[in-house]
Amino acid sequence: MAKDYYNILGVGKNASKDEIKKAFYKLAHKYHPDKKEGNETKFKEVNEAYQVLSDDTKRTNYDQYGSQFENMRQGGGGFQGGFGGFNASDFGGFQNGGVEFDFGNLNDIFSDFFGGGMGGGGRGEKRGRDISTEIQISFSESVFGTERKILITKTSTCLVCKGSGAKEGTKMETCKNCNGQGKIREAKRTILGTISTTKVCEACLGSGELPKDACETCKGKGVLRREEEISIVVPAGIRDGEMIRLAGHGEGVKKGAAGDLYIKVNVTSHPLWRRDGNNLITDLNLKLSDALLGTEYPIETLDGEIKVKIPEGVALGEILRVRGRGVPTGKNKRGDVLIKLNIKLPTKISRKSRELIEQLKKEGI
Repeated sequence: MAKDYYNILGVGKNASKDEIKKAFYKLAHKYHPDKKEGNETKFKEVNEAYQVLSDDTKRTNYDQYGSQFENMRQGGGGFQGGFGGFNASDFGGFQNGGVEFDFGNLNDIFSDFFGGGMGGGGRGEKRGRDISTEIQISFSESVFGTERKILITKTSTCLVCKGSGAKEGTKMETCKNCNGQGKIREAKRTILGTISTTKVCEACLGSGELPKDACETCKGKGVLRREEEISIVVPAGIRDGEMIRLAGHGEGVKKGAAGDLYIKVNVTSHPLWRRDGNNLITDLNLKLSDALLGTEYPIETLDGEIKVKIPEGVALGEILRVRGRGVPTGKNKRGDVLIKLNIKLPTKISRKSRELIEQLKKEGI
């Protein structure tokens, strides 16, 4: 059974070439193996679908022959050959004239597309990987903010050579990989044609020089894996699942900027309080007599006790508001506390109470 290329790209059978191309770039970016959540299998499927649907002849054959397309493509009759006039030798990964190919070139292409380089523009300064972790805080800490210190093991700049990779006092020599140019020019034949790129030399990272003697601690890498203590300031009002970004606290890279650290904040629930925007809500159970006659109740908030006046004749579900005791929203500004009133009816009543209630009933109360 032939693969449903339209379904793989998420387009309709009447999709235009531009729609197919946009869908391809979007999915290829999403599933690229170099991405954190990449998927090489789906990446290959997306590329295979694009190779067929972006070519008028192959798309016509696919639409016409349906389930027989795969057999015909692989030599069962009807049509064969590479795509767009390329030969199998161009890629080293083509099989039987089909659409499977070596993804080494594609990885470089999409690195250029989505990583900040195209054509002869180069790739600029290298940057370390972004990393992530999680912390757990209490409900009260999420409202008023807090600080945390965590220990995280990551690739960090070498403290001895300060990231240079060179032994102190050593002489520098011309990089043999790029002959001191700091850049290497490459021409690659791909499914998109021949693409010429100029990239930073991976040996000297663009400097054109290498130390004669490497740092003994990091062996010339400029970075090494070590444990690092990081302080995290959790802002007031943060919500469960929100992320905190610490720029430059990700993994380091030789002669380049460190990546970022993302911290997901998990907030534990509170037995009495919950959030509604910048307001804090709680439930208060009242006795029937208090609801009828009114009274005063002590309420334990997140930052101290307050006394709430219950007016006479309150209704079930009525909400009382205490201003300025909710979630901080700025300097000397806070949301409100909302108290939802529940009237607790007695399950058993005494004879005397029954007589009083009967009297109230007669009076129309």
